[in-house]
Amino acid sequence: MNGLALLGIVLIFYAFAVLAIAIKKPTTIWEMKKIQMFIKYLGENGTVYFFYFWSLLAAGIGIWLLMK
Repeated sequence: MNGLALLGIVLIFYAFAVLAIAIKKPTTIWEMKKIQMFIKYLGENGTVYFFYFWSLLAAGIGIWLLMK
């Protein structure tokens, strides 16, 4: 297994983790300073949509790296 394939797998797992955070909104993570900054500038729904976008982007790049 080459390094790019391993990076692709890690990105796919990362995408699932970000998606789980966006769906469940755990209070320990949702109250972090960085997430609160996102909520301040993007709003609650904007932050969730940003997490969805980030998850989709990470999964797409991960799949692309696996196919390479």
